[in-house]
Amino acid sequence: MAIRIGIIAVNGRTGRLIAEETRAASADLAGGIGRPGGTVSPPADVPMLADLTALAAASDVVVDFTHATAARGNGAVLANAGKAWVLGTSGLSADDEAAVAAAAERIPVVYASNFSAGVNLVLALAERMGAALPADAYDAEIMEMHHRQKVDAPSGTAIGMGRAVAKGRGVKLDDVIESGRHGHTGARKTGAIGFAALRGGQGLRVGQAVDAPVRVEDDRAGHHRSGQASPSHFIHSGDTDEAVSPERVFNGMPGANLPHASTIGTLATTSS
Repeated sequence: MAIRIGIIAVNGRTGRLIAEETRAASADLAGGIGRPGGTVSPPADVPMLADLTALAAASDVVVDFTHATAARGNGAVLANAGKAWVLGTSGLSADDEAAVAAAAERIPVVYASNFSAGVNLVLALAERMGAALPADAYDAEIMEMHHRQKVDAPSGTAIGMGRAVAKGRGVKLDDVIESGRHGHTGARKTGAIGFAALRGGQGLRVGQAVDAPVRVEDDRAGHHRSGQASPSHFIHSGDTDEAVSPERVFNGMPGANLPHASTIGTLATTSS
């Protein structure tokens, strides 16, 4: 029997795209719920459910690309329902991520702020650069730009890149992060990982990790958001009681063989 896929905020930009990709893959789209306050109509062929509890009851896995403030509540509902959770929301706090980890002890969870195969490859490269290039000789600066509707900064992808560099250096990002510099900041601290976030326009997503004088770039300006894992692929990690990264899912795709990728918020609750 086909896995039934439910979509939270199916009337949002990403939710509508996921619905399109699900249909294109001939997967079973169980239905969706709207984004609170949303003014865009959902796709006409998507069954609309009353609330998340009803959506969970109708689905085997629920896809959630919404807002950080909704993550804890959504996770609690899905954990109580025993349904798998694919979470692509960025901007989660440490407490939010702890709640995701707690949910992953009860249900299968795939959590990352970016499901692009290319971005996960860039993250793997960033981790290797962090390990290979010493912090006392190379400065890690991460510059990213998103469309003007982006509500969190730095972006989840940028944070993921910073975490990858920090992991390669054997440190925690929270201990070395420098973000939003302004005014007389003094000299740059050795070993710091810096962030600069730009916002403007529509559909622009550019990320750069500068480990001076070496640069790694993820340039997707003008690219369609569908350059990511489709639901028919990423739901296959729903058979294990832990939160896993997209890298593990992508390695299950035909022809895929990505190296280990350190992604934003990958929360393993059991050894793998």
